[in-house]
Amino acid sequence: MEYEGRICRSPMERSAYMLPVAVGCSYNACLFCGLFKHLRYRELPLAQIEEEINRVVKANGNPETVFLGDGNAFGIDYENMKYILRLVKKSFPNCKRIHMDATVTDISKKTDEQLREMYDSGVRLLYLGIETGLDDVLMLMNKDHHTMDEAKIQIERLHKAGIDYAAHIMTGIAGKSRGIENAEALAKFINETRPTKICNFSIFIHGKDSMKNLLDAGKFTQASEYENVVEGHRLLQLIEVPTYIDNMHDLLEFRVRGNIPQDKEKMLKKYEDYIASFPEEKKNYAPVMDW
Repeated sequence: MEYEGRICRSPMERSAYMLPVAVGCSYNACLFCGLFKHLRYRELPLAQIEEEINRVVKANGNPETVFLGDGNAFGIDYENMKYILRLVKKSFPNCKRIHMDATVTDISKKTDEQLREMYDSGVRLLYLGIETGLDDVLMLMNKDHHTMDEAKIQIERLHKAGIDYAAHIMTGIAGKSRGIENAEALAKFINETRPTKICNFSIFIHGKDSMKNLLDAGKFTQASEYENVVEGHRLLQLIEVPTYIDNMHDLLEFRVRGNIPQDKEKMLKKYEDYIASFPEEKKNYAPVMDW
């Protein structure tokens, strides 16, 4: 299958077979995300999906993990989803788990019975864009029209069905001088909702995207990369539940990853050494990218 758009999945899914079932994101209105703005969202025809699966089978593919793409595969029509899940399990006998991206709102549209059926069909993990711990930031970023309390309710429904969740979060999303506030609120949310994985990016601001418009309108003040690192360190300090975390501060080529609690002290030390050695003249560096 010729993949349309940018491949978007957590680095934690790098060994999974990615099966496209839709193009783009059904929501596609978060101000901080430019991954799918150039695409028209649509579900792929079942015949096309079946053809791709048959191609992999003929090539002797039999993956243990299948990741359904694209930006919000969980939101596709439920009857089509059931068909795809059955086809995956039938075609790949070694498949032990099916993962995909989802939104809080789309979880709310599924019944408890449907969630249990998805678990029985092999769905084991949903990646949710949690992003922040602060309701006002969710609203500013036009994030999926839900509150943090509503997210907790839907995640608990997932857990009751047996499905785990992984959290996508973003340092810097609360803006300048709010990193510690955001880290503390986000850590509280994480400790209550127990994600099995956390993928932490620093927010990117593109010179032509919606975030740049917020900057120009004075509705958002960008945090520096140094502030983002300090925020990531504070978040790590406060996470108490067992999880795997990958902190990516790509604009600084700085990355901290490992398991909590086993690697927590080692990860904190890496943060602390980096913060202590951070050049004074670069502490206010907050780039707007032109690519």
